Amino acid sequence: MNLELQITACVIEAVEKLYHTAVTAEQVQLQKTKKEFEGDITVVIFPFVKAARKSPEQAGQEIGEYLRQNAPIISAFNVIKGFLNLSIAGEYWLSQLNEINANSLFGTKPTEKNSPLTMIEYSSPNTNKPLHLGHIRNNLLGYSLSEIEKAVGNRVVKTNIVNDRGIHICKSMLAWKKWGNNETPQSSGMKGDHLVGKYYVVFDKEYKVEIKALTEQGQSEEEAKKNAPLMLEAQEMLRKWEAGDLETVALWEKMNSWVYAGFDETYKALGVDFDSIYYESETYLLGKTKVEEGLTKGIFYQREDGSVWADLTGDGLDEKLLLRSDGTSVYMTQDIGTAALRFEKYPIDEMVYVVGNEQNYHFQVLSILLDKLGFKWGKDLVHFSYGMVELPEGKMKSREGTVVDADDLIKEMIDTARETSAELGKLDGCTPEEAENIARMVGLGALKYFILKVDPRKNMTFNPKESIDFNGNTGPFIQYTHARIKSVLRKAAEQGISLPQSLDKTISLNEKETALIQLLGEFPLTVGQAAQEYSPALIANYTYELVKEYNQFYHDFSILKEENQSVKEMRLLLSANIAKVIKTAMALLGIEVPERM
Repeated sequence: MNLELQITACVIEAVEKLYHTAVTAEQVQLQKTKKEFEGDITVVIFPFVKAARKSPEQAGQEIGEYLRQNAPIISAFNVIKGFLNLSIAGEYWLSQLNEINANSLFGTKPTEKNSPLTMIEYSSPNTNKPLHLGHIRNNLLGYSLSEIEKAVGNRVVKTNIVNDRGIHICKSMLAWKKWGNNETPQSSGMKGDHLVGKYYVVFDKEYKVEIKALTEQGQSEEEAKKNAPLMLEAQEMLRKWEAGDLETVALWEKMNSWVYAGFDETYKALGVDFDSIYYESETYLLGKTKVEEGLTKGIFYQREDGSVWADLTGDGLDEKLLLRSDGTSVYMTQDIGTAALRFEKYPIDEMVYVVGNEQNYHFQVLSILLDKLGFKWGKDLVHFSYGMVELPEGKMKSREGTVVDADDLIKEMIDTARETSAELGKLDGCTPEEAENIARMVGLGALKYFILKVDPRKNMTFNPKESIDFNGNTGPFIQYTHARIKSVLRKAAEQGISLPQSLDKTISLNEKETALIQLLGEFPLTVGQAAQEYSPALIANYTYELVKEYNQFYHDFSILKEENQSVKEMRLLLSANIAKVIKTAMALLGIEVPERM
């Protein structure tokens, strides 16, 4: 039984014995004692004042005295107004540490065959450009959320939907066809996704020239955008693709293969992966079929121009286009098809879409449409809506080629980590291979931690320089602490000191040691809360608090030079389990921790 449940049971017993009144567990309000007061757990007394018929202070004194005399885990208490602050006996904390030490998977639950199945969709790139900083936040959140769901015992399918068709894809294809001179990744020395992205920018540049020329001839800007020859050619290319024109499809397959090879490199560097990948080119036709079925059943309606719409005014929204007048589909159509395919293949209990908050309306609509089409899971889909990420310089635009490229950013982070680590002497004594691996871990750890420590619902500014700092709330600070603990443990082993399997319960703990064990004990609850709230930030900030507390302890108390052998062993065991939790927690964020630095 955990500490909160034990104390709750003791308080219920105390109130019943003292005041002859039955109370429920819900009435017992517990909180962590504030740092300015002595104690570990605080009981709110106000719910029991009426039964006691005494002031909050008097009732607190009586309940506190009863607990001190009848509950062995309570060693002392004090009352501040209506709050009863309880000090937990050192024996309890030592037994807690023994339990944590005995559990190599502490903080996580095993997955069973009948565990709920959660499917998490993330990444969702377009095949007309490389991955950028926005995709990095998406991938890191999706991957971390998947690991957290596994940690609470759920089965997880990590999935990706690749937007590999549509007008934006045709823009890159058309520009390459016109101005590419048969350039390939091999001939140019460029990654395939970068090469295709280059022609997306070329299209936009030439398209703007045409718009300018048409507006100078007297057309409005809207007319010029519609009538520009390049746009008309791109639309014709899309129609040819949908009609299965062999030449168009061959070009599409060739350029997409370049992009996929490039994406795979980036995903590998970032340390994310997928269990299943869907392609819009394979799901949009099923989506069209589902929409046509809805039209036949009267769920949707057709306008005079042949376009198909959903009237959602009865649901407090507006009307939503599902098929264009020329029969081509929109994103919503594809998402309906993809959802249908997924639920045919997997017995999904929860479907989570990791998509930015600019798509809040889209997923509100998708949920309603799936429900109207008879998919019982439509209402329950989860849109994990996260905020945008920018650099200190401001927003990014793909068409104008001003995005922060994911590959460039990853390289820059590793280069900066290498330089910073070398300057601070963190790589002294390492072989070149070890130094390079540490630079990679620290660079990626800095990037991932800086992004994941922020509440995912908030917009954020990513500052590369701030992220690589060996002090403060950063990945490198946490990684270095893990390496520091491992160094202490290696030195202990060299001195012939082995860690005990369990501790002598008569050891006297100081305030810092008690606080650290209490923090360790909160790890499983933090993981559960992170899964419930879809927030890797809770784990990131818990880990920082743990590391910050440990570093203060390390500064204030000796470990290897402690003269009392039992205390020395206890501090080593405590340090080893803090390292264990750091490693587990950081793995849930997709971050590796080095053994030495």
